[in-house]
Amino acid sequence: MSRSKTSVCWISSARYTHPLDAMAARKWQLMAALDGYDMRIVGFSTTLRPRRFTEYATFMLLPQPPTAPLRYLSFFLLAPLLVSLLTLRHRGEILVAQSPFEGAIGAVVKRFVRLFGRRIRLVIENHNNFEEDLFLQRKVPLKSLYRRLMLAAARFAFRHADALRVISSSTAERARHYAPHLPQVRFMTFSDTDVFQKTERRVPVGAASDIVYAGVLIPRKGVHHLTSAFARLDQPRTQLHLVGHAENADYAASLRQQAERLGISERVHFHGGVSQPELAEFFAAARVMVLPSLSEGLGRVVVEAMLLGTPVIGSRVGGIPDMIDPGVTGWLLEPGDEAELAAALEDAFQADVATMGANAREFAREFFSPRSYVAGYAELFELARRGEGESSGLAAKKPGS
Repeated sequence: MSRSKTSVCWISSARYTHPLDAMAARKWQLMAALDGYDMRIVGFSTTLRPRRFTEYATFMLLPQPPTAPLRYLSFFLLAPLLVSLLTLRHRGEILVAQSPFEGAIGAVVKRFVRLFGRRIRLVIENHNNFEEDLFLQRKVPLKSLYRRLMLAAARFAFRHADALRVISSSTAERARHYAPHLPQVRFMTFSDTDVFQKTERRVPVGAASDIVYAGVLIPRKGVHHLTSAFARLDQPRTQLHLVGHAENADYAASLRQQAERLGISERVHFHGGVSQPELAEFFAAARVMVLPSLSEGLGRVVVEAMLLGTPVIGSRVGGIPDMIDPGVTGWLLEPGDEAELAAALEDAFQADVATMGANAREFAREFFSPRSYVAGYAELFELARRGEGESSGLAAKKPGS
């Protein structure tokens, strides 16, 4: 007789379409194959209508308010009730909070269901510098008060957690600062790497001239520094492609104005958000990918570009140094240093990028795979269920290994 499945509930303020977009569908298809677990996800729909549907996992989606403050408020008011009901009804055993702030909701639920004799384990994920990243993305009113409330919520969450999932050496260190005795499992955020491995380069990297940035357009990503550095590059036929959703509309508009002011607007192209196959095509024609972030949890686009044999220029922040070996797979530089970034761009047209690209591809294939992602969660769930010391498996390995 087979044992009943372990009920796992995700607490996430992420937005999900119905049907799921291609990458989310691939992720949850893989997770559904994880033997012995029944998964439910609490998040947001993409409209003002709540949604409930099953697509590899069961999704319970709250209506999405029109502004970020209302979204946060509604989530912290409604999610604890919904997660509590799901936990009690389905005899939930594990809660997975996809940030320390959502972890505060998990901690509240954990204490509440204990009144009904239910014992659940709380896993907190740390994907970024949660103390600072929000303030590097947009202006926040009453910043000092907001910061105090955020950190109080994070501390409360860490006090009630049973295990941690981190994605890089920097996020591991930050989580350890708040919860030094909690076991950690470390692996990269999900990418459908099969898409990038199956795509063929359209232009050999040594013959390519395009420069690509991939990521949302927000101040924290440092795209304004990239635009300034690109204007100094002595390669008049080179094009800069900015690929990503304009999450901060004012910032995106300022980037366009900057390109006009610098006289490079005809060579700077804004493409908006694209699918994974479309992103792979950009990397397949690039000489180099640039991630000039001022703060970064890991930066999965580094791995995705490398899988196409594209070297990467990245800032020495967060988890980016975990992935770039200077002079071997790319370039590392100080965040915000436009002169150093301009020099790296120039060097990309002098260096042996074909060899660097081959090295980058070899590294990326070892660093992450969808199968290692699922194995990471299997390790994490078992660790949370045991509720005991440091894992001897994936917790001791590098992310993606």
